[in-house]
Amino acid sequence: MKIRVDSNKIVKALKDLEGIEVVLESANDAKEAIDLIFRKTELSNSDEYKKLKDIAVTAVQEYETSAVDYNLVFVLEFVFENDVSVDTKVAFIKELQSFFGRF
Repeated sequence: MKIRVDSNKIVKALKDLEGIEVVLESANDAKEAIDLIFRKTELSNSDEYKKLKDIAVTAVQEYETSAVDYNLVFVLEFVFENDVSVDTKVAFIKELQSFFGRF
């Protein structure tokens, strides 16, 4: 399963959690930021998180009005263990989206 997260939401979340303002220029930057967010929040204590094997991060540039003006968005792909139900996956993703919705 995949979701998209605006880079500004990741930056704001880290600013709130750690008091630092990061610059996200690549998928690797976003992956490090996401890992830090999980370590600093209750998200990593959930049963669903414990069934997560990996999160793949891809950077996507979304052009809204012109070829020069774009917004950097990250696509997060969640790789769960084989026996995880769809309901469990959805519960985890809802919790994560709710977290980012605060920013």
